Amino acid sequence: MNKEVTIIGGGLAGCESAFFLAERGYRVRLYEMRPVRTTPAHESPFLGELVCSNSLKSTAEDTSSGLLKQEMKLIGSLILSTAEENSVPAGNALAVDRDAFARAVDSKIRNHPNITVVNGEVTDIPSDRPCIIASGPLTSDALAERIKARFGGGLYFFDAIAPVITFDSVDMEKAFFKSRWEKGDNDYLNLGMNQEEYELFYNELMASDKVEFEDFEKLNVYEGCMPIEEMAARGMKTLTYGPFRPVGLRHPVTMQKYAAVVQLRKEDKDGTAYNLVGCQTKMKIGEQKRVFRLIPGLENAEFLRYGSIHRNTYIHAPGVLKRTFQVIGDEQLYFAGQITGVEGYVESTASGLLAAYSIVNPGFEGFGEVTALGALARHVSGEVSENKKEYVPSNFHFGMLPPFEERIRDKKLKKARYAERALASLRTSLGI
Repeated sequence: MNKEVTIIGGGLAGCESAFFLAERGYRVRLYEMRPVRTTPAHESPFLGELVCSNSLKSTAEDTSSGLLKQEMKLIGSLILSTAEENSVPAGNALAVDRDAFARAVDSKIRNHPNITVVNGEVTDIPSDRPCIIASGPLTSDALAERIKARFGGGLYFFDAIAPVITFDSVDMEKAFFKSRWEKGDNDYLNLGMNQEEYELFYNELMASDKVEFEDFEKLNVYEGCMPIEEMAARGMKTLTYGPFRPVGLRHPVTMQKYAAVVQLRKEDKDGTAYNLVGCQTKMKIGEQKRVFRLIPGLENAEFLRYGSIHRNTYIHAPGVLKRTFQVIGDEQLYFAGQITGVEGYVESTASGLLAAYSIVNPGFEGFGEVTALGALARHVSGEVSENKKEYVPSNFHFGMLPPFEERIRDKKLKKARYAERALASLRTSLGI
């Protein structure tokens, strides 16, 4: 086995793969085109930069995201341990100080004696093997065309980013700290709207000037990170049943009920910056200022980062990849990250972990289907037959797991049982 590995892409999947392999004695050459060539979504030169939300979702074991995290911890995840070291309060979710997290990942990768980072664009699939292509959904045009030429596809969807504002610019006479139903610490900053204020915001949102797309580009949007305008277009009540849901968020002093509540989450440990949860947008910059400042408390909002929307590319993985993320017919070539059609920070990281695990363990055929890692890999490989023709990006969810023979009516109990079964199976596979 060649103990030298080439990895393309210094995002979450690429960094996870690189560190896992390096820790086991492999010499890794990691290519990252930034800062030589940047992307429409990245802002820093650091490896592992988060470009959308700063949240890695729930840590609760009886949630799909929490279970996937627990499994990854059993194998050993650089990204999760670094996220925990650089976390900010976010209730039951794992959210990070975006800048501190990226700096920490960057430092751990660049300072590892077995990893060499090469800054520069890779324009073709390398002949080196083993090789992991983790170039991400923002793969450069040249490499994307080479991948498309070899594997077909060229599928894509659009992903959106929410604005970030300064805490000092929020009117705290109108805002309040509270977690929904007062569960956990008061980690979220809340901005309530009465019916009249919400209707004004909604109407101006719908009438706002938005980024135009080429006629040939169908606006395929990912449901888990949908622009607020796309959600709102489904009806005035959509936002109030989604990210602006007011239930469980009365004012802590006046006990006032609201028609809608916008929640803000910390971007950094010091709480100097907050992002507008669920407010991913394709509005033009001037319109973002105008419309978001209609929210009570944000009249003088100072924007540190504006929302945006960008195109994400992925391959049609069924028929191309095995459950181990190996390419069928070229089994020393691997894909990992969002380019495989997994969606979400944790899922992208998990795919990088699985690709690296496969290299370290020749003959590995994937973890059991009752595990989150195994189920996610089955989705990518197309072993779930309905995914083969209309393959779309997906997070891991409990619906990917095989059901129990007996029917369990209690949803919370069922999820707990799924987690118990999955972790037991993974521990057996790992021999722990």
